Amino acid sequence: MKLLSRLIKISLFLFIGLFLLGLGGLGAAYLYLEPDLPSTDILQDVKLQVPLHVYSRDHKLIAEFGEKRREPLKYDEVPKRMIQAFLAAEDDRFFEHPGVDYQGILRAAGQLLLTGKRRQGGSTITMQVARNFFLSNKKTFTRKLNEIFLALKIERELSKEEILELYLNKIYLGHRSYGVGAASLVYYGRPVGKLELSEIAMIAGLPKAPSRYNPVTNPSRALLRRNYVLGRMLTLEVISRAEHDAAKATPVTATLHRAMSEVEAPYVAEMVRAEAVRRFGNAAYTGGYTIHTTIDGRLQESANAGVRQALHAYDKRHGYRGAEAHIDLGETPDPALMDKLLREQKSVPDLQGAVVLSTDGQNAGLYLGPEQQVTLTWQGLSWARQFKDSDHQGPEPKTADDILQPGDLIRIHREKPKEGEPYWRLAQIPKAAGALVSVDPDSGAILALVGGYDFYLSKFNRITQARRQPGSGFKAFIYSAALEAGYTPASLINDAPVVFDDPALEASWRPENYSGKFFGPTRLRYALTKSRNLVSIRLLRAMGIKSTLEYVTRFGFDKGKLPRDLSLALGSGAITPLQMAEGYSVLANGGYHIEPFFIVRIEDDHRETIFLANPAQICESATSAARTH
Repeated sequence: MKLLSRLIKISLFLFIGLFLLGLGGLGAAYLYLEPDLPSTDILQDVKLQVPLHVYSRDHKLIAEFGEKRREPLKYDEVPKRMIQAFLAAEDDRFFEHPGVDYQGILRAAGQLLLTGKRRQGGSTITMQVARNFFLSNKKTFTRKLNEIFLALKIERELSKEEILELYLNKIYLGHRSYGVGAASLVYYGRPVGKLELSEIAMIAGLPKAPSRYNPVTNPSRALLRRNYVLGRMLTLEVISRAEHDAAKATPVTATLHRAMSEVEAPYVAEMVRAEAVRRFGNAAYTGGYTIHTTIDGRLQESANAGVRQALHAYDKRHGYRGAEAHIDLGETPDPALMDKLLREQKSVPDLQGAVVLSTDGQNAGLYLGPEQQVTLTWQGLSWARQFKDSDHQGPEPKTADDILQPGDLIRIHREKPKEGEPYWRLAQIPKAAGALVSVDPDSGAILALVGGYDFYLSKFNRITQARRQPGSGFKAFIYSAALEAGYTPASLINDAPVVFDDPALEASWRPENYSGKFFGPTRLRYALTKSRNLVSIRLLRAMGIKSTLEYVTRFGFDKGKLPRDLSLALGSGAITPLQMAEGYSVLANGGYHIEPFFIVRIEDDHRETIFLANPAQICESATSAARTH
């Protein structure tokens, strides 16, 4: 008995000694590591990397720019069920421990002694916050000690709610999504407040290994992890047995949801992106800025449709240029081969890719994809005369064989006539380019802007970058200068042949009217409506080129970029469509020059306005008075 009692005492003293030695070791380690521990002050005003968002004036998403998707949420904005799911999966004693769960560490130590492997880290949510914000993921004992000491420090300086808010916004959850706000949009296309229990549990299971338990790339493993989270929630009695069973029986429904724009305005988005980078540098992509534009979603949609319809109509008038590619279908068409061909075809708005399966008289059978076949009737084929050049076409086709062959890769468009049923029409990507800009003449706000047929085919913005000769569109400014110089709409100018030996021109110039005819003395108002070239030239010559150039600067034109010869009267200068819209706004609003703009306001990541446009707004009474006179 005495021997046993002595052994017990020795063991007790040995345990106490080892315990004190351990405490001393931890204290020494803390004193050694504490000077190098990062300050937690950054967590008080942490700036999460949030992408740039661009909106229309009716608050519809135009574009999102940034590598990471993140939708920061306040603690009160996170549903209680979401918090319960994460605590059940990651740290059920979060609101009880001081930042380090000693029970978890003991379990991890026991696992290490039994297996010799670090299978469990015993990390709490606070320790994960410390690691995610300040440390690396490298598994070393020094990093673990730093993590523990830093977690204790964080718990002393932040509340539990603040720590959990940081964690739920920072944690990586796969597919570029950081935080639960972004994950709910990426996987389910809905905000966190509208998720079902099974979806919440699926997201809560992701932090352990976002790639391994991802519901999109690995749904079977994700299902196991989701059910584990549901089981933990049941064990902790935060959900009922009925809720558990119903959620567990729900299949995996997660799919990738991209940041879908609600308004198609990619040329505007690029203009905004460039301006944001000019203002904020690379921080534009991560600073959480929100930019509200002047674009009207309804008008932008009409502008897109108008440009495409006009270009398709022009292209159709010039003939069909043929199939984009051709494959040998053989006796039995291979769906896999056709699907591959269609996938490789460039995606273009309003145009559907198709493979010709057969031709029969005036009809053609088309393959659009798996279990998708349609018939292209003569109504959609008869227009397709062969394109030869911009002025010539081949003979009118008689049958589908004159136009298409089995194996042709083509494009079709869904026509919706005002009367009759919709039908498929053979189509092609237009060769001609076009653009459209709409400006509010009273403020300069750009309401709609289309820089080309398709941004992803050509990023060249024809509204701001293309300098073209405006032609007769410039005559309105010449005639406005004439009124300033004392002419009236009733003034007579002789519309007669003339030859100019202008030193600024290379040779003698013999301008003509478009009709090739001459009409003698003509009043200015009539000459403008008929766009008489000779009247415009004589008028410019009488006023003087220098004085006219000085005058047109009132419309926003740069006189240094306009020709200093009589061809100015015919619009030979190089001017962008946006500059023309700016000039015509002066005519539309009664004579006031406005500056076109496209950004209404910019907000920072706290939704505080840091820029607000303050354009000159023409009052209605001034405009009415100017128009009256």
